[in-house]
Amino acid sequence: MTQALITISLIGLVAGFIFSMPVAGPISILVTSNALRGRLKYCIHAALGASIADLIYVFLAVLGLTELYNLYRPLIPYIMIVGAVFLFFLGLKIARTNLKIEENNLDAISTKGSTRNNGFITGFALNFLNPTLFLGWLTSSFLTISFVAYMGFNTGGLDQMLTKNVENINQTNVTDSTQLISTDYSFVKKAHQTPVTPPKVSAKASYPFIISAFYAVFLSLGSILWFYIFSVFLVKYRAKIKIQYLNLLVNGLGIFLCCFGILLAYKSFTSFLG
Repeated sequence: MTQALITISLIGLVAGFIFSMPVAGPISILVTSNALRGRLKYCIHAALGASIADLIYVFLAVLGLTELYNLYRPLIPYIMIVGAVFLFFLGLKIARTNLKIEENNLDAISTKGSTRNNGFITGFALNFLNPTLFLGWLTSSFLTISFVAYMGFNTGGLDQMLTKNVENINQTNVTDSTQLISTDYSFVKKAHQTPVTPPKVSAKASYPFIISAFYAVFLSLGSILWFYIFSVFLVKYRAKIKIQYLNLLVNGLGIFLCCFGILLAYKSFTSFLG
């Protein structure tokens, strides 16, 4: 059990770090726009809030509460509408930002807004109001864990749990011949050929909760680590960008975030029509 938990923890840490790297997502745009304004404290709090939402979605996705998903699925379009409105107005606020010369001074990192809104709630809401993260983390975790199991590492049976979860999700979403999450990967089938050491614990019923929790917690830590490094880098080198270009960059990120809100609204309306 110890070996499997160490393996799962390392995988979660690396997966959280790597899958948080793309800078085109809403939370990445929020962190980037505020880091360019020198608000390091805000960025760290936003990353913490977002990671808590990720932890919840990852834990549920890995644990495989398909019954809960069936109850939750009808609410997804409504949550997406709320998330779309939240994204749009947050993007609008960032798009209207006008940085001043003194805000570009590296000698004084801005903490403006840290007392009224430390970013934690914004970061949490930004990710929690995006229910597509459930399927996103399920898919990425499924592929990552299956590949690791195929390489011969002991995942404590987590690869089999995820495969079962994916199959259950696909069955509950069958409207045509298309799978919601593709399982057409050679290493996924070969991963099941790898013998799994049964967990040596007295209460085996609790093992899925333990291994799921370890993976979710360390994945969240990996995400926080990436955003901390990313934020420090941007805050440190933002003064090398001319203030007018910095304004254009921040405003452009705000417009991009508004587009995310519009896209999320479109998806929610198509869900209603479907």
